[in-house]
Amino acid sequence: MTAMFDRVLVQTDDFSVPQEYARIADDNSDGAVVTFVGKVRDFNDGSVVTDLTLEHYPGMTEAVLQQITAQARERWPLNKVTIIHRVGTMALGEQIVFIGVTSAHRKAAFAACEFLIDFLKTKAPFWKLEAGDQGKNWVEAKDADEQAAQMWQQK
Repeated sequence: MTAMFDRVLVQTDDFSVPQEYARIADDNSDGAVVTFVGKVRDFNDGSVVTDLTLEHYPGMTEAVLQQITAQARERWPLNKVTIIHRVGTMALGEQIVFIGVTSAHRKAAFAACEFLIDFLKTKAPFWKLEAGDQGKNWVEAKDADEQAAQMWQQK
């Protein structure tokens, strides 16, 4: 029997991908486990990045992530969904976000994982402050992220 659950965390601490995978991949009813991990990279829009600080609106952020998860559940037959998003200052290469989705079939799991990251990047109240070779600056939302989220509105 499939055990459905949602897990949404916003935290400063890093997460363990193997532990999170094990937490969601333990159900024999699931034929698909899809995960995504976003990391701090060393560039953005042609500028060097040395670290990233993420701020959020406590309480509201978690509520929005729960809403996004509920929307994914309305679209696809999902069993387990985990979203972990870090806040605070992170160095290059550090993990920022983990999304894990399980379903009986791969297409639903892949689509839901992509939907979740696209909507998270455009709907969740996070603010990014990048430090780099040109000082510190707040990162504006990218048109490509908005377009990706809009594509889901049409589907």
